[in-house]
Amino acid sequence: MKVKSWLVAGAMTLAAVAQAQEMSDEAIKERIKPVGSVNIGGNDAQGAAAGGGGGGTRSGEAVYNNACVACHGAGVLGAPKHQVAADWQPRLDERGFDMLLQNAINGYNAMPPRGTCGDCSDDEIKAAIEYMMEGI
Repeated sequence: MKVKSWLVAGAMTLAAVAQAQEMSDEAIKERIKPVGSVNIGGNDAQGAAAGGGGGGTRSGEAVYNNACVACHGAGVLGAPKHQVAADWQPRLDERGFDMLLQNAINGYNAMPPRGTCGDCSDDEIKAAIEYMMEGI
């Protein structure tokens, strides 16, 4: 079956028009824009939006989501899971909150000191534990 040359030419013209429409300045800018940015000091709003780095104290939720969820979300190597009373209550009964905090700061079993948040303050670690134990 022969294809008419005018049909092929028409299809190529439509494809060229579609591509030309996609090549507008705005479309090009959108396609090549940076996927992120680096904050080099001073802009507290950006640091706070990213969950830290702006000099302020990060919330327990922000610390958990950035540093704790990898292990405590799934219970990796026996880590107590977020808001699971059956995981937290025996630890509280046996060691108390202050010892749980010291274990989190200094490391315990498979958990390294400060978990995966090496730049967290003691207060931020405490807030993360409190967040994980909310409602227990």
